[in-house]
Order: sequence, then C-alpha cells, then structure tokens
Amino acid sequence: MNPIYLRRRAKVILPDGTGSTPVNVLAALQKNIESLGFLLSERVIEHLKALDPLKVDSFYQRLVKELQVLVGAHRKFKPFYPNFPAQVMEMSEAALYFNAIMHYWTGFRPEYESAERPELNEQPKYRIIDLGTKDDFESIFTLLAKSKSPFSPQDKDDVKWFVAQYRDSIRRLLPELIPCKENLAYLGAELIRNAPEISPVLDAHVKTATDVLRLAVALSDGDVSLATAGKFGKLRRKERALLLGWIERAESRTEDMLRWKPRWIRLGERLHPGEYAERFPKTAAAFDVLRNDRKFETFNSAVETNLTKRDTRAVLTLLATRPGKLARRLDHLARLDPSAQTIVERFSERAEKVSTPVLLQVMTHFRHRNEPGKLRTFFPKGEIGNLFATKTPLPKLPEEVADSVVAICERVLVERFAQLAPLGTCYLDPRLKNYLVPFAQRSAAKALRTLVRGSRLSLPECSTLRFFVWWKNGKSRADVDLSAAMYDTKYQYVDTLAYYNLKNFGAHHSGDITDAPNGAAEFIDVDLARCAENRVRYIVMSLNSFTQQPYCDLPECFAGWMARTRASSGEVFEPKTVVDKVDIASDTQICLPAIFDITNREVVWADIALKGHPRFANNVHNNLSGVSLVLRAVTQLRKTDLHTLFALHVRARGEEVATASSAQTVFAVDQGLTPFDLDRITAEFM
Repeated sequence: MNPIYLRRRAKVILPDGTGSTPVNVLAALQKNIESLGFLLSERVIEHLKALDPLKVDSFYQRLVKELQVLVGAHRKFKPFYPNFPAQVMEMSEAALYFNAIMHYWTGFRPEYESAERPELNEQPKYRIIDLGTKDDFESIFTLLAKSKSPFSPQDKDDVKWFVAQYRDSIRRLLPELIPCKENLAYLGAELIRNAPEISPVLDAHVKTATDVLRLAVALSDGDVSLATAGKFGKLRRKERALLLGWIERAESRTEDMLRWKPRWIRLGERLHPGEYAERFPKTAAAFDVLRNDRKFETFNSAVETNLTKRDTRAVLTLLATRPGKLARRLDHLARLDPSAQTIVERFSERAEKVSTPVLLQVMTHFRHRNEPGKLRTFFPKGEIGNLFATKTPLPKLPEEVADSVVAICERVLVERFAQLAPLGTCYLDPRLKNYLVPFAQRSAAKALRTLVRGSRLSLPECSTLRFFVWWKNGKSRADVDLSAAMYDTKYQYVDTLAYYNLKNFGAHHSGDITDAPNGAAEFIDVDLARCAENRVRYIVMSLNSFTQQPYCDLPECFAGWMARTRASSGEVFEPKTVVDKVDIASDTQICLPAIFDITNREVVWADIALKGHPRFANNVHNNLSGVSLVLRAVTQLRKTDLHTLFALHVRARGEEVATASSAQTVFAVDQGLTPFDLDRITAEFM
C-alpha cells in the first residue's frame, strides 16, 4: 500500500498470497475503518481473504495510520469546553467571560468532567477504497509530468517521492512532452539531484534561457513561478556546465535574460560564465550585456513602444510571431483599434498555435466580457493563494467582436480535441458547471479533497456544520483563532462567531485556547436553520494567527468541517463525519479555507490567504474588509468550468447520451472522471 495511491485514487496494492484470513477478522477490520469514514471494496476484501493473517494485520496497521492522517484523527481533540456544544449553550455570558479572562491572564483552564454523550447515530457517505495495480499507480507520475497546470505543493511532494524512489529507472515513466515550464523546472531539479545519469533527457525539454533560470531556482528550492525572488545556492561544477550549455543553445537568450535581469546577475555569480567563455561564448556575451548595461532592443520593448504610439498594425505584426502573447493582449488591442474586427481576424489566423489553457481562458473571458456589475478577479502568480479584485469595469466591446473571439476559440479547441482518441458515447453531468478548470494549482493547500478555488460542492444532508482547527506550538507560543463571519444575501455583514463572541444565531464556539504546547483544538457549530431565519446566507470560515506566526512556522496546523445531524451525539470530533480537511501551511497569518452558502446548500472552495497586517489584534473583526472582498470575489467568479471543457471534448470526439449507465465515458461529480481527478484533467483534457 502506498499513501500516494490511497490519497489520489482511493486504491491500494496488495501482495499475492496463499494463506487464509477468517471472515470475522476482516469484518472487524472493516468496522474499524468505517469509524474513519471509509470502506473496503468487495475486491479488496476478497483479496485479503487469501492472505496470511500477519500480512493482513500489517496492511491494516498501515492503512489505519494513513486514513487517520487524511481526516485528522491522528491527533487528540480536546476543546476548552469538553461537553461542547451543550455546555456553551447552557453557560451564562458572565461565566464564559470569567473563564476566558482567567485563561488569558493566567493560562488556567477549568477542568470539567466529560458527560456521557449519546452514540453517533448518523450514516455519512463512506469513501470506498478499491484494489489497484502497479501500472495504474505509476501512471500517477506520468500524468503529473504531462500536466499543463503548475504543480501544487502536494504534487511536488509526490513527484519528489517518485524520482527519489525510482532514480534512473524513472526514465520509463517520463512522457515525451513536459508542457508546463514550471513543472519542468521542478522535475528537472529532482532528476539532477537523484537521477544524474538520465539528466541529459532534459536536453529535449529545456529550450529557453528562462527555462534555465527556473531550473536554477528549483535547485535552490525557490519559487519556480518567479513571482518572488530568492537566493541561489552553490552549484557543483558539473551543474554549472549543464546550465551554461543549455543557455548557449537557447534562442533569444539575451532578450530572455533581460526580462529577469537582476536575478540573472545574481545567478551569474554562481555560474561563473567568464570561466567558460571559450566553451560558451554566446552565453558570456549575453552576461556582458546584462552586467555592463549594453544597449539591446527586446521584443517586449518594441511591442510597448508601438502600443504607446497606438500603432496596432505594428503590434500585430510583432505578435503574429508569438501567438500566446497575442492571445493575452487581445482585449487590449481590440480596445485600441477602431477596427477591432481586424484584430480578431489576425487572432483567427494564429489561434491554432495558442495553447489549450490560454484558449480556454480567452474564450471564457470574452464570453462574460460585457456582463455588468461583477467584480473582476485575478489570482496573482506565486506560492501563496491570494487574489486581487476590482469594481472598475473594462470599456465595452461590440458584442459581435466578443462573440467572434469565443467562436474562434471553440472552433480551434474542437479541431484540436478531435485529433485525440475517440470517447464513444459520453454522459455529461450538469453539476460539473459548479466545478472549475484547474489552470493553476501552485498555491493549493494539501487537502482530503483538492479542488479549484471557486468550485461549489453540494452540502451533505445535515442540520449543523461543525468547523474545526488543530494546531501545535512552534518555537514559541502559538494562538490560532477559528472564526465564522456571517453575511446576508447582499454581502452585508451580519455577525461573527469568534473567541470574543461565543454564541449567536444558533452558532456556538467551543472556547478560545491561547497556547498549544501539546496541540490544541477549537470548534464552531453552525445551526443552518437558525442562521437562515436570521437572514444569514454566507458563512466564511476564517483562521487567524493571533500571535502572528506564519502558518509555515508551525509544526502542524490543519482545519476542516463536519456535517452533523445531532450536534450533541457522538464525540465532538467524529472522523466519519469529516467532509473536508485541509493542511494550513502557507506563509501567511490569515487563511480562509471555505465559504458556505446556506441558501443554495453549497460550500464554495476558497483556500485563500490574506496578507493583511491589522493595526491592532490579528482577528477576524480587524480583517473584515479583506474577508468581505474575498467573499464577493470568490462567489462571483467567472472562470471556465469543467462542464464547458468536457462538452468541447464530447463535441469533438464523442456522442452525448442521457444516462451514465448507457455511456462508455462518464464525466460526473461522483463517478467516471470527476472534478477530483485533477492530474488526469490537466494531463489529458487541457
């Protein structure tokens, strides 16, 4: 069994055996993992029957350990008030206030006897663990390497594991094409470190000077998106020669290097290009231009000069050689040129050279281009998941221009997808309209279920949402506060559940804990019906590092939410009722994991980090402006959804049918290719 396989595919690999394990042992095993919210498939059970009991026990011990980590049950949860939520409901405001003050002043926590709780009488939807194969497991690495979207932190860890384990034999799992440059840099660095014998395989993939810069950054464990600068570590002589050789054969090397001039000057201090001037003369000349500020006209400077002159014809002539840049500047050019249709025609001529992710984003942008009243939202590149939003609308374009661009993108995409293998009859789940295409997951948090920001999931049948957080001190005292900010249907602020307001609107906080040397936990219960009666529509789950350490400095911090029907039954933390759990490890002090839409019974995946630094205490009240902005921006997103993407594939290479049972290929929320199969989507459908 491999934790990667279990987490990504909900599958395990079992050894062959000739033994026999009694059914009652397997029944006990099944019952125990049921308490964590999982069940073994019939195929797994049948295989376990033929194994020696010692092998079954070894499998069970490892399985339980991994499942506990997935749902958070590997830690003990002890809230301030152990008989939560009833205890908080019954206590007076004065008693709650007194206990809080005593805790803040002295660190004292009153000892309460834990009352007997009714057994949990709920049947959540269990996650099924199936039997897998080695080939299927190894395909995970190949799909990740083929991804057209930047790696998430979890992807990076998995790629690192594969390369470290397989070393030189990883060659057979490498795809012919590694399309994402950021992924190429990270994977290339791991190959250089762990499989030096096959590092020449990178020759076919490293084509530009910027590719080399990203590789050097990856070798120094930096941000391969280049959104933030970092320090370069020492490079061995063999590595310096390898990087300089790639620069030497790159086209437009000087122009590429000037785009990141300060970083290349710092990298040059590690590469020592002067020592290799005879071997790599073109590279030495490029560094000479950078270091001595020699005059050199670049492509981008020529484009910007002509844009300043509003000479769109000259810009079009330049951008025709770089279709991707043309696509990204299409809206700007269409606004500058009175004859916008000319711009569209030139785009039509070059669109087939534009990558699929860019075409999808251009198509969606122009489809919603003239919609009034919505925030324009941008997710900045980098390793921290934040956003920028503005109310300022773009100047309107003629509808026929926007429609023409959309039609061009659709035509090119359908023609491109038609060249792929046939899908046969296809079922397309309408609910996929609520799930977004994973264009960039570089800052996605590690989670029980990884999704794209802005995606909407249906809430399970429940009357109470129970939020939770668990954390442990790092080098000093750490106080992480769990809060819930409430808003009405017009995004007007209603109230907050937090350490300074433990109960209101049928919602209750388990009590504030300010120190966690051995780990600490906080909970919030939200009564959905009571909140709806009090005009609450949106609830934003918020985590604030009150002691202002970034979460990346804590040894462990995770949060999530449970769906409960009888809030006082079962334990306060019941693993089988955990719907989502997310690791909080970003370099920030404020995190908003999810937004709950009570009216539509949906959870909107946010996974947003705020970078604000409040003047006073770092709590949700002093960050409400940022919380409100994130709420509006994430719930009003206009991004490409999976239904749109898969519908284009069906048009190109399949035939849509009305039911999943009659389809050869199923695109759905809970079967076939699902929104949670991000590696397959980014590798095979984008």
